[in-house]
Amino acid sequence: MKNILFVASEGVPFIKTGGLADVVGSLPKEIDKQYYDVRVIIPKYRCMKQEMTDKLEYVTNFYMDFHWKREYVGIFKAVVDGITYYFIDNEFYFNGDRPYGDDVVFEIERYTYFSKAALSILPVIDFRPDIIHCHDWQTGLIPVYLKERFQGNEFYRGIKSIMTIHNLKFQGKWDIETVKDITGLPDYYFTPDKLGFYKDGNLLKGGLVYADAITTVSDTYAEEIKMPFYGEGLDGLLRARAGDLRGIVNGIDYTDFNPETDKHLEHPYNQVNFRKEKIKNKTALQKELGLAVDEKRMMIGIVSRLTDQKGFDLIAYVMDEFCHDAVQIVVLGTGEDQYENMFRHFAWKYHEMVSANIYYSDALSHKIYAASDAFLMPSLFEPCGLSQLMALRYGTIPIVRQTGGLKDTVEPYNRFESRGTGFGFLNYNAHEMLGTIREAEALYYDNKREWNKMVDRAMKVDFSWRVSAQKYQEMYMWLCP
Repeated sequence: MKNILFVASEGVPFIKTGGLADVVGSLPKEIDKQYYDVRVIIPKYRCMKQEMTDKLEYVTNFYMDFHWKREYVGIFKAVVDGITYYFIDNEFYFNGDRPYGDDVVFEIERYTYFSKAALSILPVIDFRPDIIHCHDWQTGLIPVYLKERFQGNEFYRGIKSIMTIHNLKFQGKWDIETVKDITGLPDYYFTPDKLGFYKDGNLLKGGLVYADAITTVSDTYAEEIKMPFYGEGLDGLLRARAGDLRGIVNGIDYTDFNPETDKHLEHPYNQVNFRKEKIKNKTALQKELGLAVDEKRMMIGIVSRLTDQKGFDLIAYVMDEFCHDAVQIVVLGTGEDQYENMFRHFAWKYHEMVSANIYYSDALSHKIYAASDAFLMPSLFEPCGLSQLMALRYGTIPIVRQTGGLKDTVEPYNRFESRGTGFGFLNYNAHEMLGTIREAEALYYDNKREWNKMVDRAMKVDFSWRVSAQKYQEMYMWLCP
């Protein structure tokens, strides 16, 4: 039996801001309990929902040297779905009304504290991991500390570490002197081959230098980040560590996302009856959102953060042209003002064709996945992406730019061989995107039989966590035979 410890800044069902929480919440449940004891450490945020806070039981507390003072470390635990979670409690660091703040220096300080505390509690909770699986920059110091101050202690010797990059854009960096002061690491660690990053200290870079293995959330993204355009200044390091870097696509929870049992749907459906039943969800949503009720009209869904990364500058460029097509466009999400206002404007201008829902609702997102015929995701870069996996599960055809996880999970339609699960375009270009959307429209309107065959193929592909977990287990075995 091998012990695996996940350390992360968020995890479902306790706290979630993005896809990272889904990985931390779902992956441990799917790893084979016969061979692995997987546990999780996350911060005890005050902003967790009360019903989740009520599940926590107090374990103990102690004081730890941190940033020139003695700092309180409280330990709580909870067992959910057979997985043991530990929580690090410190009111000064985790007392905000949301998980992440805007003060970069404070963020670096509190996740440095969290990384050191996560290592320090291990002998206290009597759990010695064979592998510590670290997620994103917030835990980047764990591989560094393991090789530095914790090496003197017999308990920690031989523990391996893995660093998973969920989004390379976020690195935890600030000027070297400040980072040196907060972390307590000596000058030796701040050279360009370690945590030094131009004039800054970089926490994620530390993790990537010192971890025994590196993963990211799709094969294509693992290749892309070795190139300057996607590498965010770390492409040289990632090329140097190419032998230890692998991509493993995220999964989604197939019980949560199941059109046959989804409690948010008025008309559940499956792979056998979708031809008759899926369309009923469309007319129900058209009524709910005040769109023209027309079951034959192609509906295109968008559920996303409204930011540049997600390709909304492309959509903005051709939106007026797009609205002259025989489609309905349903948008759900919040983000940058310019995109929120753009969708509001077009929903006002073409009110029977465009529905702009500038907020977030879990229930509405499920209805959009079920009701739409196609799902648009023209990202500039996308480490993995989960929305396209949900769309496939619901038989809603993804139209994506072929980058990162989108390229790995959506097979572009090939009309000569009648293959594919979606539509893809290569260049980050608005009219190339629009041309691809129109290719999808043509198939939808002119060859319904072929369209339905594609829906059938989309619903057959398996992107459940079971598949991803198998690949993570292979990596654990490779690291700790």
